[in-house]
Amino acid sequence: MIAKVRSAATLGIYAYSVEIEVDVTSGLPQLNIVGLPDVSVKESKERVRSAIRNCGYMFPPDKITVNLAPANIKKEGSAFDLPIALGILAASDIVPADKLEQYIFLGELALDGTLRTFNGAVVIANNLSPSVPFVFPEANAKEAALEKKATVYAARHLNDVIQFLKGDLNLERQPTVPFEADAIKYGVDFFEVKGQALAKRALEIAVAGGHNLLFIGPPGSGKSMLARRIPTILPPLTFEEALEITKIHSVAGLIENGGGLIRARPFRSPHHSISAVALAGGGSWPKPGEISLAHGGVLFLDEFPEYRRDALECLRGPLEDGEISISRAKMRLTYPAQIMLIAAMNPCPCGHLSDIKKACRCSLGQIHKYQQRISGPILDRIDLHVEVPPLPYPSLAGDEFSEDSAAIRSRILNCRQIQADRYRTSPHKVNATMRPLDIKTHAQPDPDGKKLLEMAMKELRLSARAYYKILKIARTIADLAETQSITTEHVAEAIQYRSLDRQWWS
Repeated sequence: MIAKVRSAATLGIYAYSVEIEVDVTSGLPQLNIVGLPDVSVKESKERVRSAIRNCGYMFPPDKITVNLAPANIKKEGSAFDLPIALGILAASDIVPADKLEQYIFLGELALDGTLRTFNGAVVIANNLSPSVPFVFPEANAKEAALEKKATVYAARHLNDVIQFLKGDLNLERQPTVPFEADAIKYGVDFFEVKGQALAKRALEIAVAGGHNLLFIGPPGSGKSMLARRIPTILPPLTFEEALEITKIHSVAGLIENGGGLIRARPFRSPHHSISAVALAGGGSWPKPGEISLAHGGVLFLDEFPEYRRDALECLRGPLEDGEISISRAKMRLTYPAQIMLIAAMNPCPCGHLSDIKKACRCSLGQIHKYQQRISGPILDRIDLHVEVPPLPYPSLAGDEFSEDSAAIRSRILNCRQIQADRYRTSPHKVNATMRPLDIKTHAQPDPDGKKLLEMAMKELRLSARAYYKILKIARTIADLAETQSITTEHVAEAIQYRSLDRQWWS
């Protein structure tokens, strides 16, 4: 007898339907799984056999063939345990076969029949037809119910699903949790940062316009301290942004059991020993890397020149396009990667090249080699370059606290609203993602500003990309000032944030 069970699988942050066909015929007892299963799918044989027996049912002593269709796409993961077990039980007339086509089943089986979590539940619920109900493990039900149109039933055990299909048990439908805007409380605040007015101003501009930023300064000047307080001034997530971020983390297996929607913007800070694959994503079955996991939030790279050259070069495409494509021999996946890059570095190997009180011990060759670890194309893609000097003793010992995060965030939210109104018919929503046509329309300075920009281009030998970056930054500075026109003052401030690359790299 042949039984058919509906299931699904993920492909990046997308999903496709999988039909599981189970044929039980007379012959030598064996269980064969075909349809390009990977090792984890093949291992389901023993889990399914033990789970069925431990639930009190006899495992058929016959030849069992399981086909995962479509057979031309490789299947991975342990989520096919539940549908395979149900298919075997339906082919043995233990559960009604006609009921299996009314639901989509997924879940890993423990040896005693308990249902365990799997990756990508919200991706499957979001991509497949909302007219078909889902039967998921209880640990995945809350995550899958983030898709408001989906009907999700939560089960704890294989026996629960069997009794549900027989009509002897009603599984609980997982309710949709209403989305609440940012309710995150942080243990840090910008009022704790003393001094560094220029660096804090640059951070405000960067967050307001979605720009990338590079801090350059000696050790202990506060670069990391400033960067780690960025989440306190980021705008709250919309439901659509939160759902997309949750989908990426779900595919990567970073959603905790019973976890729901991710409500805080990501802040990823990988160590500088990270490989190019871990940063960009990949593997035999491509998974999102740190760049994609920071989508919608911040990717903080401390000790910037210490990262491997091939890892840093992976940033080129995502910083320009807002997505990253991972190609392997049999597939090509694209993950979203709209990130704000915050990088920090010392000006030289010893760190004291820009320190007026400590002498630099590095030779010119060492300094040049250290700075050249960051290529020109990567540097050009970072909008603001800001020097963070060491703080003098009076600033450190003083009792005066600076502006808190709430005040900075209110200005940023006002600036973001101005941009949202301006780009309401455009695919991008912040100044950092403006295209040349948008720059021509929305970011043209007044005559005096144009003269100043022309002079800066000649004197600093800036690239065409730097020219557009300056105009974008000037547009954000004008928005923070709530003025429509871009004046000389705005252009001058924008230029000073691009001068450091020529000062240190000259």
